[in-house]
Amino acid sequence: MNNSFTLDRRNGKIMGVCAGLSNRSGLDVTLIRVALVLLTLCALGPISVVAYLLAGWLAQG
Repeated sequence: MNNSFTLDRRNGKIMGVCAGLSNRSGLDVTLIRVALVLLTLCALGPISVVAYLLAGWLAQG
């Protein structure tokens, strides 16, 4: 398990954020993607989209 969060573009679908979170946490990437979709479809939709984009932008640097 890594000590820092990095994007995983090789295993990622869009920006590699979910795959990077999977590598960092040790959880299955499918579980993280399903959780993100559920958060997006629920009341936290705009917040989860902004958080995803922000995580992808910050991890690039």
